[in-house]
Amino acid sequence: MVIPLSNKVARRIFMAKQGLSASPAQAQTKPDLLHLIHNLGFVQIDSISTVERAHNQILFSRNQTFRKEHLRQLLEEDRELFEHWTHDAAILPCAFYPYWKHKFRRNEAPMRKRWAKWHGEDFDKAFDETFNRIVENGAVLAREVKDADHKSGGWWQWHPSKKALEFFWHTGKLAISGRQNFQKIYDLSERVIPADQLAADLSHEEFIDWACRSALERLGFATHGEIAAFWDLVSPDEARAWVSAHRDDLEEIEIECQGGDKPRASVALTGLSPNIEDWPEPPGRIRVLSPFDPLLRDRNRAERLFGFRYRIEVFVPEPKREYGYYVFPLLEGDRMIGRIDMKADRKAGKLNVTRLWLEPKVKASAGRMAKLDAELARVARFAGVSDIVYASGWNADP
Repeated sequence: MVIPLSNKVARRIFMAKQGLSASPAQAQTKPDLLHLIHNLGFVQIDSISTVERAHNQILFSRNQTFRKEHLRQLLEEDRELFEHWTHDAAILPCAFYPYWKHKFRRNEAPMRKRWAKWHGEDFDKAFDETFNRIVENGAVLAREVKDADHKSGGWWQWHPSKKALEFFWHTGKLAISGRQNFQKIYDLSERVIPADQLAADLSHEEFIDWACRSALERLGFATHGEIAAFWDLVSPDEARAWVSAHRDDLEEIEIECQGGDKPRASVALTGLSPNIEDWPEPPGRIRVLSPFDPLLRDRNRAERLFGFRYRIEVFVPEPKREYGYYVFPLLEGDRMIGRIDMKADRKAGKLNVTRLWLEPKVKASAGRMAKLDAELARVARFAGVSDIVYASGWNADP
C-alpha cells in the first residue's frame, strides 16, 4: 500500500529531521551540540564569511545559544568531530569515521587517474617527501611546505606539497587537526582520529546498509537518488539495490509537491507517521538560513517541498545575477518566505542590509517585519556587530 503524505506533513517531517522544529532559544550544552550534529549527519563548511561562516550559521539557525567555542573544542580537543567530504567539505561525528574508510579506499584509484589528467603525470612527485616531513616533524599548514619558487594560483596550480596534503587527506592518510585563520592544519590520521574509530573495520555490506539507512533516517523520505546523494558515499545504483533488498523495512510513500507537480514516489523506513499531530509544529519566528543549509542543499527537493527556488549566485557574473552575490534564505515557521542581502562590517560594527525579496503572496505586514527585525538583531549579535543599517529602499517591491 502506498501511503500519501500531504505537503504540509512532508515539510514538518523534513524540518524535524533537520533540527528545525525544536525551540531555537533552549540552552544548548556541548553534548547537545554534538547530538545535533549527529542527528543532522554533517554540517557543510564554506570559506565565505559575508555574515558568518556557513557551519556556524547552520548551527546558529537551529539553536541561537550555540557557542562557536564548543564546536572548536569538539573538533580540536575532544576529537568527537572530524572534517571530510560528503558532497562538499563538512564537519562529521568521529563515530562515522569507519564508514569514511570505505570512501577513502574507493577514492584512491579514481583520484589518481583524475589528478594525473588535471595536474600532470608527475602530480605525486612530492608525496613521499611531504608525508615523511609530517611523520617526523608533526602537523603542518600548506603554506609551511610550499615550494619557494612556486607561484600561487587556483587549485589546478597547487604546489606539489599542497597536492600531497590534499591527496593524503582525501584518501585517509592525513586528517585535519584544526584550523588557523581558516587554513587547514594537516596531521597523521592516527594523531587526530580516536584509535577505536581509526581501527574499526566494517564489511562492504555493513557500509552500504549504514550509508543508505542513515541517509533515509535523516531525510525522512527519499528516492534512491536522494539517498545516494545525502552522504555521497554510494552510487544511485547501489542505493536502488539497497531499496530493492530491504522492502520489508520500507514503506512506499507519495509526497504531495508544491506548484501542482504530480506526487513524488519515495520510500520511508517502516513506521513513519503520516499524521500531522505526530510531528512538531516549527517555531513561528523568522530565521535567516545559510545558503548551504541542509534544508536547501538539494535545491530540487526544496523546490518540491517549499515551492522555493534558490540558487547561490557567487559564481554568476554580477550583471546576470537575479538577486545578489550571497543572498540568505528566510524561513518563517514551515514556509520559505523570501531572501535577504546583507553583510557584516565588523570594523564599523554594523550589519548592512541591502535588499529584501519576499516570495509571491508573502506580505510585508507589520508583524512579519517586526519578527524580521528581531531576527536580524540576533544575527547581528552573533556576528559580533552592534548596529543594523538598512539601505534606502531595502524592502521596496521589485
